[in-house]
Formats: sequence, structure tokens, C-alpha cells
Amino acid sequence: MIDINESVMQVLLAFIVVGPLLGAAMALLPAPPGLKGKSPEQAVLRHGVTVTGAILLAAVVLTLGFDHDHPSKMQATTDISWIPALDVRIHLGIDGISLPLLVLTALLTFLCALYSYFKMPAGPTPKAFVALLLVLESGTLATFAVLDLLLFFLAFEMVLIPMYFLIARWGGEQRTQAAWKFILFTLLGSVVMLLGLLLIGIKAGTFDMVALATDNGRSMTTSVQVIAVLAIGIGLAVKTPMWPLHSWLPDAHTAAPTVGSVLLAGVLLKMGTYGFVRILLPITPDGFRTFAPYLAAFAVVGIIYGSLACLALAKQGAKGDLKRLIAYSSVGHMGFVLLGISTMTPTGVNGALFANIAHGLITGLLFFLVGALKDRTGTTDLDTLAEETGAALYGKAPRLGGLLAFAAVASLGLPGLAGFWGEMLALFGAFNPADDLSRPAFLTFMAIGAFGTLLTAAYMLILVRRVCMGAVRQEAPKLADVQIYEFAAWTPLVVLTVVAGLWPKALLGLTDPAVQQLLAGGTR
Repeated sequence: MIDINESVMQVLLAFIVVGPLLGAAMALLPAPPGLKGKSPEQAVLRHGVTVTGAILLAAVVLTLGFDHDHPSKMQATTDISWIPALDVRIHLGIDGISLPLLVLTALLTFLCALYSYFKMPAGPTPKAFVALLLVLESGTLATFAVLDLLLFFLAFEMVLIPMYFLIARWGGEQRTQAAWKFILFTLLGSVVMLLGLLLIGIKAGTFDMVALATDNGRSMTTSVQVIAVLAIGIGLAVKTPMWPLHSWLPDAHTAAPTVGSVLLAGVLLKMGTYGFVRILLPITPDGFRTFAPYLAAFAVVGIIYGSLACLALAKQGAKGDLKRLIAYSSVGHMGFVLLGISTMTPTGVNGALFANIAHGLITGLLFFLVGALKDRTGTTDLDTLAEETGAALYGKAPRLGGLLAFAAVASLGLPGLAGFWGEMLALFGAFNPADDLSRPAFLTFMAIGAFGTLLTAAYMLILVRRVCMGAVRQEAPKLADVQIYEFAAWTPLVVLTVVAGLWPKALLGLTDPAVQQLLAGGTR
């Protein structure tokens, strides 16, 4: 790692948060200052690649300058008074919990911009598309970087409008209904969450997340914490999404354009689980402990429900949609994340954070691949892919088929790939939960979650068999194999999935010290 001055780190983090907003404003200018192209549309798409590339580069430099010997310490901090009457501050900082999510967001947004440059989704002007993509990136990055409860709420809500328009204007069939369902669910959850955040700020006398985490709930009674956890937890659970508040997700994913699905699954779902770890665990520990068994119960129901829904969609003759199947798989995978958090142990929470990153990489790759299949065949219907088009990918497009099989086995948690460690650690955390939690109950949850891994393997292997394997019919349409731009967009996700699977310490070495300190009572 390299030694970078703290003031430079502060500037880098501020640029990462604000830079996409400035890029969005520039994209809307008559002549965006991006690289020249053959047309104004191509120029603005290059501008999007340039801005997201600069943000990714800044995130990499920030990572290199991060003090990896002290990942529990807040670094690159900026703390400026913004609204003195409410004690609201522009407070930014990163630690070992937020840094991986920050880099994941910057990476996926850049890959989406790069992919869109070559395969722009059908819809209105690219100017609006690029501007919305950059606003979405800024809101997501800010969510992982701010350390003030009200700023967290503003960043949390900032992503809703751009995602709504990306689905409603650039999506597929039934995009309007899916977009409305997405925004209504998330807005209603957010209203309740805001009440909980205000309750904490009023009772504790500050909205500063570092001060609140250090206080560790001592300035609030248990009843206040219980009310705050219930209110905030509902808003976070909708965004995660937790069963039974998940029903907006399959429709949103099915209707969204490829890059919309990648960002929705890869980074937006992580905002909810990040809130559980950053806000509820350290700030309201007594209230969270009251709800932890219920959270674990909902989590394992979500694991089984999501897996059974995927099995039903994967079954022959079920008229299953491939995008919808992967969306339901996210409900199951995020169930493991919530189960890990509910254990209130370093093992479980580290597993949840690892599973967050693994899900972003693997499911992002899956949605890229499904988008490529739809571009080639015009459909994501499993029966059509498997029968009418003769899409035996191993024979017709071996690289595309191989990548789909790789992503599927990574998603089912094959040892040696990223998906394995997070789910295993979440189950280990449930095997030995925090002292105040019922071990028999969590052993039951662990057994149910472990059964969910078997169901995951079942539907993913059925998916591979139906789409990738089988006889190649000569009369079926030809399929183009992986193109150069697709290779460029997908290779980082494949490489990181393998690296995280073979070298989990690279991520756990960042998260574990921060988690240990967070659960012990505070973040310094």
C-alpha cells in the first residue's frame, strides 16, 4: 500500500461522492465535455465511461492509501457543520466495513457505463440515461460514506428517482407498473425509517453516527431503542429486500434494462443490509437484540421461499422468466446476509458483509449474462430459450455458456468461489449466536438455512441443464459468442469472484477488526 496524506484522502473521498453529480450536470449540457464521438449520443456515452472510470480510479487510489493496519479506524474523514440548529453535519469517512462496498459500487457503475456505450438500451436520449446513471452512483456512494443519520437518509432516498426512471423509460414490458411498485414500496418504507432516525437523534441529542455508535445506546432506554429498531428496520428491510416485503423486486428486475438490474442487485440491495450493520447494531443494540430472533426467522423463510420460487420457475413447462428467477434468488441470498447480521456475532456479521460483496459480483455477472442472452434471442423465457431457439449454449456459444455455468455454480456457493464464504460464515454465526440470544432457536434457523443451500444448488443446476446443455438443432437461430466489449465488462467480475473465493482474507482482514470494534461498542 502507499502512504497518502490524510488531506488528500479527504479530497479523494469527497470527489468520489460529489464527482458523479458534477458529471451528471455536465452530461446534460448541449456539448458534454466528454471524449468526442461520431455523434452527440456517442459523445455523452463516452462522457459517462470517463466519469465513472475516474471515480473508480479514485476509489482504487483511496483503497491503496487506506491504513490496512487499522481498518476499524474511520479514515479520510471530513466533518463540517451544515445545519447547526439540528446539529446536522457533512460528515464523511470510511472504514473496513464501508470501503469494500464503496469500491464495489464504483466498479459496477463503471462496467455498466462501459457496457452501455456499446449496447445502449432502447429508450429516450442517452443524455438523460447517463445523467441518471451518475446520480444513482452518487447517491449509492454517499450512502456508504456519510456518517450523519439525516445525510444517510438523504443519500438513501437519492437513488430512488434515477432508478425509477431507468426502469420506467428504458425498461421492457410492464415497466411502468414495475417502476411505480418499486418507488411506492421503497418510499413508504423510507417514511417509517425517517421517523425512527429522528427519534434516535432527538433522544440521543445528536445525529452523528460515530458519536452514537460510541455511546452504544446508553443515552436511550430499551423501549426507545425497540421503537427505533422497528421503524428503521422496516425501511431497511424493504430495500434489502426481506420477505415478505420483497414483492417489488421480481417485477423491478424483470422490467429493468440490463444495467438497471445489475445496479439494483449489485449495489442498491446492499444499502439496506449496510444500514442494519452501520446503524442498528451499534446504535440500538438492546432494541436490536429484542428483534434479532424475529429477523433471523424472516431471513430463513426468505431463503426457503426464494429457493422454492426459483425451483418453480426453473421447472420445465413453468413458463419461467430467467430474469425473474435470478431476482427471486436474490431474496434467498440476502436472507443469508440478514441471518448473519441477526446473530450479533463477529462471525455472522463478517459473513453477512462478505456475502454482500459476493452477491454483488456474482448476481451482477448473472444479470449481464441474461441481458446478453436476451439481446441475442429476444427473450428471457426459459421454455423458449431451451426449446424454440435451441439455445444449447455449450454448443452454440461455448464462452457464453461457460460463463453462465460459472456464475450459476458461484451463486450456489461452490467452495473456492466468493459465494461460499459468506453463507458458510452466516451459518457458523447461527450455530453459536450472541450470549443473550436463544441458541436452540438459532440452531433451528441454521438447519433451515443449510437446507436452503441444497435448494439453491438444485435450481441453479436445473437452470444450467436447461439453457446450456442439450442437442444443438441446426434450424435454430445462430448465437453470437462473447463480444470484446462484453469480455471487458465481465472479466473483472469473474476474476474478483475467484480471488475472493481463494483468498477470503483480503476482504475479511478489512471487515473483521471494524466489526469487532462495532459490536464491542463504537467506531472511532
